[in-house]
Amino acid sequence: MFQGKMKAVTFSYDDGVTQDKRLIELFNKYGLKGTFNLNSELLGLDGELIREGARVSHNKVKPEEVSAVYRGHEVAVHTLTHPNLHETMDDAEVIRQVEEDRKNLEKLVGYDVVGMAYPCGGVNNDDRVAEILKKHTKIQYSRTITSTYSFDLQENLHRFNPTVYHIMQMEQLFELGEKFVKLDADKPQIFYIWGHSYEFDIADTWGRMEEFCKLIANRDDIFYGTNREVLLKP
Repeated sequence: MFQGKMKAVTFSYDDGVTQDKRLIELFNKYGLKGTFNLNSELLGLDGELIREGARVSHNKVKPEEVSAVYRGHEVAVHTLTHPNLHETMDDAEVIRQVEEDRKNLEKLVGYDVVGMAYPCGGVNNDDRVAEILKKHTKIQYSRTITSTYSFDLQENLHRFNPTVYHIMQMEQLFELGEKFVKLDADKPQIFYIWGHSYEFDIADTWGRMEEFCKLIANRDDIFYGTNREVLLKP
């Protein structure tokens, strides 16, 4: 259970981009909690991406801003420089990318960093890497990008699969949201949403995200927490 409740909602957002500030304003407005996965060696860098034919900024939060920007939420590992950890990377480099990012972030936020999201799309994780994380780092959970469309708990927290990807699966996001708020749960259930906050700029879907926040928030039978608060036992 989650502080006496059977249902929990949590969010996970990657890359540490400046659009996180606007998203956090939404979360704070509706009493929601998120985990933000940062690449410490890329903080402060400016950039842009072309996504679905749209040009969007991909500017990173500055290191000195991290503590204030993400206050009240959770900061987690996304590796130092966002490489794909799958197959070709040797064990030592996996450990370096994860552990050095974790240490850097801990210095910025002032608390133990124990979570992670795998960087890169496609096949971005495997059992080998998950075992490395478990045995050789202080990471206690790591999120994949494989949607389950399910609320059931999972045993393997080092390859934790989210419920839904907010943008590419937005219709499912709302359908699952409706289902979750109506659910009379008789066992612990987690609604886990992930994405990148810059994706709301692609087709200006910030309004839709606020609609979802309104839908899911302020429910007496739902616990709203960071990934750490929801996935790990206190």
